Amino acid sequence: MENTNSTDDAFAARRARFGALPERIRYEDMVEEKEATPDDPARHTHDPEGSWRFYSCLAVDLGL
Repeated sequence: MENTNSTDDAFAARRARFGALPERIRYEDMVEEKEATPDDPARHTHDPEGSWRFYSCLAVDLGL
């Protein structure tokens, strides 16, 4: 059986080292609601002139 005095001492040492837990944050304070932007169909069109920017090739990346 553990000594109550040593338990209290351990509690006091933890409290002195770490302090108290921060206050709980309400869910309403963690969530930010924003209005969604309308879908822009031009964003999904294919651009042959700019398509090279999204090309991925390991040999090119390594400079081979």
